[in-house]
Amino acid sequence: MPCRGSRPFDTTPTDPAEATMVPLLLVLLLALLLFGAGFALKALWWVAIVVLVVWLLGFLARGTHSSGRRHRWYRW
Repeated sequence: MPCRGSRPFDTTPTDPAEATMVPLLLVLLLALLLFGAGFALKALWWVAIVVLVVWLLGFLARGTHSSGRRHRWYRW
């Protein structure tokens, strides 16, 4: 016997529009997640290109050692 003032818990939607709203919201959420991931990946590609260009400029335009020789490109 339910307590006074309580309703039985019913999860079935009574309205057909309610039944189509949940999948629609899930598809919208998935589209937003994929859009955000795509934007982040594109931004990371641009950052990687900028870092590569800066590294190449530093590699090509590195200074000479005090003895007149060029440094090795590695540090170990």
